[in-house]
Formats: sequence, structure tokens, C-alpha cells
Amino acid sequence: MSKAVVTLADISAFDEIIDVRSPAEYSEDRIPGAINCPVLDNEQRALIGTLYKQHSPFEARRLGGALVAENIARHLKTTLADRPKNWRPLLYCWRGGMRSGSFVTWMRLVGWQACQLENGYKTWRQHVIDDLAAIPARLDLRVLCGATGSAKTAVLLALARQGAQVLDLEGLAAHKGSVLGGLPEQPQPAQKWFETTIQQTLKEFDPARPVFVEAESRKIGALFVPEALVAAMRAATCIEISATREARIAYLLRDYAWLGDEPARLAEKLGYLKGHLDNETLARWQDWARARALPALYAELIERHYDPLYARSQNRNFTRFGSAARFTTDDLSEAGVDSLAGAILTTS
Repeated sequence: MSKAVVTLADISAFDEIIDVRSPAEYSEDRIPGAINCPVLDNEQRALIGTLYKQHSPFEARRLGGALVAENIARHLKTTLADRPKNWRPLLYCWRGGMRSGSFVTWMRLVGWQACQLENGYKTWRQHVIDDLAAIPARLDLRVLCGATGSAKTAVLLALARQGAQVLDLEGLAAHKGSVLGGLPEQPQPAQKWFETTIQQTLKEFDPARPVFVEAESRKIGALFVPEALVAAMRAATCIEISATREARIAYLLRDYAWLGDEPARLAEKLGYLKGHLDNETLARWQDWARARALPALYAELIERHYDPLYARSQNRNFTRFGSAARFTTDDLSEAGVDSLAGAILTTS
């Protein structure tokens, strides 16, 4: 490939994609599958930016050039040392400028047919935004509704195991979507990366087949669901899981079992409900959390918080909730969930 600058349409022609931006930029979002070979690390990038703005663009470029050369040399001697002669890499930086251009120049001097992505990461980001705006309306979404503890996520994963197309937003967001939903030792991704993983999932779906997704609010933990996807979900066909109170409590005790090992953290999470219920109830729930009295806590959470919230939100948020197909169960064990998923799939 003779030209040094290519478009996003050419991306499949390359053996490897290299993101030369800083580790912080790479962590926030990237082209899926790209490796990170930064020409400036986080601290160096900040230093050069400050020098450019506060002192002299020339001095910034002089120091930046030296740092870029050192970093490129290190990558050539380490990360890229085993790449063969016919290897074809595609490089990108923020907007297809000096960072990726410098690296491409050195790679071409080595003998590799390296290319630079035109307009860099910015063109990728616009591609994701455009897809997120357009794809949801083309899909036949089926929204799984049900009060907290109805095992909606477990049913969704069972549907996937049984061959259905599934969009697991909580899995992509690393959050269960409720006040207790943060996962242990698993931070949520950056907003842009969350959107990229959604876009990557959506583009693989067959529009001729249903896509199952769990009913979500506009926000999952700290992350926002893309607006066009929210609109498509709100207008989609609904399926309601109606589980008995006993089955829901038993499921929550299993699904949130780790919270019993972190009573102080559970009490802290419950504190986020301050202002949504009276102080006496909140204090009692936090005492139960610290005492690991989870059956009593979850029973009252269902009765006094989650169920009233569910009753208020579903008809308001999902226009076709009134005509939802309803599946009742008193068994949310693994076998019960598989059976429920099978019944949903058979009638969808």
C-alpha cells in the first residue's frame, strides 16, 4: 500500500492498529483491538502542552521532538521488535497529526508499509456517534421488564446461551443498575469506551431477528445510555417477568452475596437513598446492613423502595408496557431461569 494516509474504510486491510496517543487518552476510548504505543506518556504530554502555552511553541516542539524520538525508539526495540518485514500497521493519534505522522515516517524508513489514519481518533469517534444515532431504530428490540430481583440480567444471559441476540448494557457498563449495583473491584469504563462497546455490539446484530435488552433508565451507575438507544427501547415491545416475592428475595441474596462480606460498604451505599425515604427507615436499613441481616433488609428494600419505583416508572418510560407479554415464575434458580428464557424465546 503506497499511500501513507488512509481512511477508516481501509482499516480491515491492516495487520495491526496502533494508538500512539497517551495512556490516558487510550484508556478513555480507542479503536477496538488497537494496542497502545504512546509517543508521549501522560506526564510528557502535559509538560509539552504547558511549555507550548506558557513559554514557547518552538521550545515545546524541540523538547517534544526529542521525547517522541526516544519513545519511538523504545517501542521499536521492545513492543514491535518481533514484527515481520511484511507487517502492515495502521497508526492514529488524536486528529492524524504529528504524533502518528512521526511514527509512520520512522516505520516506513524501517521498511514497513505503515499508514496513518486520516483525521485520527476524531474520525473514529464520529463513526461511533453516527452508528449510535442510526442503528437502534433499525433493530427489533424486545425489552425485558420486571421489578428488582426478577433475574432480568440472568434471563438475558440465558437467552444469549440459547442463541438469541442480546444487548447486555449492564455487563458493558460493569454495573447492576441499582443503588447497590456497583461491582466489587471492577470500576466502570469511561463513557466514550462504553459507547464504543455498545456500537461494536449493535453493528453485529441481524436486523431481521429480535434483540433482547433489559429495561434500563438513562443512566447505569455513572454512565449514560446513548439517547437514540434509549428512545428505541422506550418504544419497543416489552416482556415482563413477574416473579414471586420469595423468589426475588432468594435471588437477591445470591446475586448480591458479596455485599454480606462488606457490611460497611453496603451501609454506605444505602446512604445514597437519603432524601428518598425517612431517616428512621434509612437508619434501620443501615443497622441491618452492618449486622448482615440481609433477608430483612432486602425484603424491605423491595417493599418500600424498588417496587414503588418500578410501579411509577414502567408505564411512564415504556410506551408499550401495557401490552407486554407476561411470564410468571416462583423459581429463579439457574434451572428456573433457563426455563423462563426458553419460554420467552419460544413466544418471541
